[in-house]
Amino acid sequence: MNILTTKKKIALIIDIIAIALLIVLDQVTKFMAVKYLQDKDSIVLIPGVLELTFLKNRGAAFGILQDQKVFFVMVAVMIMVVIAYVLFQLPMTKKYTIMQVILIMIASGAAGNMIDRIRNDYVVDFISFVLINFPIFNVADIYVTVSTILFILLFLFYYKENDFSFLSFKQQKKYREFK
Repeated sequence: MNILTTKKKIALIIDIIAIALLIVLDQVTKFMAVKYLQDKDSIVLIPGVLELTFLKNRGAAFGILQDQKVFFVMVAVMIMVVIAYVLFQLPMTKKYTIMQVILIMIASGAAGNMIDRIRNDYVVDFISFVLINFPIFNVADIYVTVSTILFILLFLFYYKENDFSFLSFKQQKKYREFK
C-alpha cells in the first residue's frame, strides 16, 4: 500500500521547492546587506520612516537572549520538524491551502535565520523602521512574523477545533462491516 499519493508527493515537492526559493531570497538579501551596508552609513529609503541599516544580531527580537546560538538552532530545527510533520499530514483540500502557505513561510524564515546563526554566529538584519524605533529585521523575520499573525487569525476565526483531527497521534481504529 502506498503511504503517500502521487498528488501528495507532488505537493510536498512543491513545498520543498517553495521553501528553498524563499530561503534563497532571504540569503540573497542578506548577502546584499553585507556587501552594501556593512561598515557604511544607513541608506535612507523614506526619510524618517524606512532605512537600510546593517546589524549583526546575536539574539532574538529586541536583542533578547544574546549569544544563545545553540538554543536558537535547536528551536529552529524543532519548528521545522513539526512543520514537516504537519505538511505530511495536511489534507489535500482547498481549506488547508492557506495553512500550507503559512507553514512554508514559517519554515523558510526559521531556516534562513538558522543558516545565518550556523554560518556567522549571528543573523544579518538590515531593514529599519525608524518612524517607530522598531527593531532592525530581515526578510526571514518578515516571513515568520506575517505568517505567525495569519496563523493565529486563522485559528481564531477560520478553523475549528475538529479541523485538525488529522494531527491526532492516536491510532484511529477503522471498523468495517462485513456483509
